[in-house]
This record gives sequence, structure tokens and C-alpha cells, in this order.
Amino acid sequence: MTTKGLSRKQVIISMNGDNITKFIKESLSHVANINRALKNAKTEVLVNFIRSDQANITIITSKVASLSDLVIIKKYVKNVNCIDVSGIQIPHLP
Repeated sequence: MTTKGLSRKQVIISMNGDNITKFIKESLSHVANINRALKNAKTEVLVNFIRSDQANITIITSKVASLSDLVIIKKYVKNVNCIDVSGIQIPHLP
């Protein structure tokens, strides 16, 4: 059995556990909203799904995200009402 390592199609955003829990509860709507923002910017990247671990949320994309895609994702995550933005780090690729 083989396991797959980190992929360049992942956008990693570090945040505290409380923020992760709140963000993941609404992950389906976040996927739709991020995709809408990316489509409005006319990028070729779309979000497939969002997963979490103890210190990060990982946004899995259809293609490798560019810097402008990361800015769009960061802007969306920072504007989510239910989370504390002070505990959010800058999105980055693995």
C-alpha cells in the first residue's frame, strides 16, 4: 500500500483549533463561495474539497494555485464571520 504525500494542488492555511472546527462545519458552502470568487476572477483553479488536521485546514484544488489564487482564497477566509482572523496565517503551498 502506498500513501500519497503533499501535492502542489493543496493550499494550506494555519489556524487555531477553534477556528478549524467552525470553518469545517460549513465547508460545503465555503467550497462553493471560494469557487464563485475564483470564477469571478476568471482563474482556471477550482476548489475540490476542504479537509483539516490539528493545526491547518487544507484546501484541495483542481490545479496548482497561483499567487493571485492564494490572495483570493486568503481574502475569502479572512472575511468568514464565524472565525477569529487574528489566528489565521497566510495561505501557502506545501
